[in-house]
Amino acid sequence: METIDVIKALAGLAQESRLAIFRLLIQAGQQGLTAGKIAENLNIAPSSLSFHFKELLHAQLIESRQNGRFVIYSANFQQIRNLTNYLTENCCYGSSCLITENTMSAKIYNVLFLCTGNSARSILAEALLNQMGKGKFQAFSAGSFPTGKVNPFALELLQKQGIDITSFRSKSWDEFVGIPLDFVFTVCDNAAGEICPIWIGQPMTAHWGIEDPASAEGTDDDKRRAFFKAFSLLQRRIGLFTSLPFEKLDQLALKKELSQIGHLSRNEI
Repeated sequence: METIDVIKALAGLAQESRLAIFRLLIQAGQQGLTAGKIAENLNIAPSSLSFHFKELLHAQLIESRQNGRFVIYSANFQQIRNLTNYLTENCCYGSSCLITENTMSAKIYNVLFLCTGNSARSILAEALLNQMGKGKFQAFSAGSFPTGKVNPFALELLQKQGIDITSFRSKSWDEFVGIPLDFVFTVCDNAAGEICPIWIGQPMTAHWGIEDPASAEGTDDDKRRAFFKAFSLLQRRIGLFTSLPFEKLDQLALKKELSQIGHLSRNEI
């Protein structure tokens, strides 16, 4: 990669909206996204979006292709590899270091946790997987009928666990319709019985039912214990999930493992 191309690529990312578009397309993978879906996810006006597409295409950071009536935009992964190779050439004076081809090309799995209100269980699950996944997983959460507010006992518990709570919000599963997913887990019985949207990426699904801590009655301490019980069970299940040898399991074997994890009870922790 020539130095002028590197400068052009870095300049293309030196703007907040373009950086957000680029990161969203990285997340979407080779399937890419339509301009409409990008605008919807990032709340960018179509006129501004066209300008940013032009700049990113000029920098060769993204590609476009026609798919029927729609134009699909996707990240130019070859150019990203070229840029990374240029920037890390002779890293650590040429000695062995942590930046290797294997670590750079390792797949990141997108995981969505669903419940009805997206205020307690799915929020806890999202937080736990992002903390325990060590960069191998990117977790999200949503609800079929979001309450619009995260339960304060959930936020209090996460904060006590040293987890930053500033980004958590109760949101609809409609936000994730255009995002490729690898796994979708329902953590409440109501969500498991509802008709879900059609997810991009044909994700593997499983039901990991958890008793709703938000329905606990009694004192505040009783409610805190209910949340910690749900948190502990999710922590155990997610620990088993992250330790699965994904590369060695076929679809049927992986589906069986996910189902077994979902049947793990608190007594087995």
